[in-house]
Amino acid sequence: MMKQKTDTSPKSSISTIQIDGRECLVHKVEKSEHLLLQPVFDHDQEMLDAEVAAISSLTGKPFTLAAFEVKDWQGELTPWAAPAVFGTMPFGDGAAETLSFVKDVLLSELQRQQFYDAETMKCFLGGYSLAGLFALWAGCQTTLFQGLAAVSPSVWYPDWMDYAESHRPLASFVYLSLGDKEEKTRNPLMARVGECIRRQHELLAAQGLDTILEWNKGNHFQHAEERTAKGFAWLINHIC
Repeated sequence: MMKQKTDTSPKSSISTIQIDGRECLVHKVEKSEHLLLQPVFDHDQEMLDAEVAAISSLTGKPFTLAAFEVKDWQGELTPWAAPAVFGTMPFGDGAAETLSFVKDVLLSELQRQQFYDAETMKCFLGGYSLAGLFALWAGCQTTLFQGLAAVSPSVWYPDWMDYAESHRPLASFVYLSLGDKEEKTRNPLMARVGECIRRQHELLAAQGLDTILEWNKGNHFQHAEERTAKGFAWLINHIC
């Protein structure tokens, strides 16, 4: 008689829900004190599982993560239009609409489905690359977010540093990071990312925010989920 095999593979803690036509992947732990919001594009569940596991190991604290779908990465996360930097696809000006979705739809629905309690939970916004830039910009528009995690953010974006010079994030805590090889690129605009992230950090510190700039090994396309986890974990550990 054959013995039935026991499935010992790890089970995902992430559930999928639809919110206003967007897919949203949600990891929930009971008695969470922190809600982490993250725009994602073609971000598979396996990578999010790895991110959740990394955050958990770095904090040991319960949290809820809601990763919401962005269908047009170059159009929905940028605050103003800009010419194409790679390929032929220009950047759009959809950040304001995306932030409206977060404020008016996403948070309300997460609260209705009991993933989020605005009275007891702190809300963080974070993301990687253009999503990191979106987090920095969105943090200047609203007091909803107590912390921002801008992980390898696209601070090379045209006119961004002029904006950063005159706008202060309304969050109290901002995590910045970059790969140590990211500024070593042949693209002259994107090669400015190193000087821009250093200047961004200086500005945030001068504005009185609790901030850190952490350097990771590698280029822009390495270990995105691990780097994002480090950003969210820093916020969780700093904001009690």
